[in-house]
Amino acid sequence: MTSIKKNPDAEILINSGCAHCPGVVAGLTQLVKEGRLGRLHIINVGEQPAEARARGARGVPWTRIGPFTLEGSYTPGELRSWAERAASGAGMGQYFAELLENQQLEQALQLVRDTPDLLQLLVDMEGDLDTPMGVRIGIGAMFEHLAEEHRLEPALPLLRELTHAPESQVRADAAYYIGLLGPEIAHAHLQGLLADENQEVREIAAEALQP
Repeated sequence: MTSIKKNPDAEILINSGCAHCPGVVAGLTQLVKEGRLGRLHIINVGEQPAEARARGARGVPWTRIGPFTLEGSYTPGELRSWAERAASGAGMGQYFAELLENQQLEQALQLVRDTPDLLQLLVDMEGDLDTPMGVRIGIGAMFEHLAEEHRLEPALPLLRELTHAPESQVRADAAYYIGLLGPEIAHAHLQGLLADENQEVREIAAEALQP
């Protein structure tokens, strides 16, 4: 049986005095006409400010396309790309990258709090040296916050796999993140890295084992 692809819905928060809102509304409306969006909900927060507070929106235009929240002005082409990603179920990696490149750390963290399974994607991105350095640093900051909130431990099996990666930088990073989970967990999973061929890996593993 052939599955029917469901195009995402979208909503946008606007304000009457917003210079960029009309362009984003026009771009989203065109996507509805093209059948790339199922429907579009437009809310004027000047008339309904509670709607902005409920969504944590700090300004307008504020747009949601499927699972993706976009703050600020976006071109029609960018909106179309996000609609296509939402329809395909792909694009979450690009979304995290955009959030972190734009220093929207809290928004990225809230995604993981709401959907812990996204940790797997983040560990995969962190373990891929083709991921831009700025994004990898952002993911590292997310892991530090999640460890403080006791939300990082579900990623332990994935991080343990990275300790066997061929790239020493990936092994070193994995040792550091496992160390964030506490010396008991580090002792159980990082002993082998004390004999790693790379000095940095050995040092990070040894530091993680300190009580």
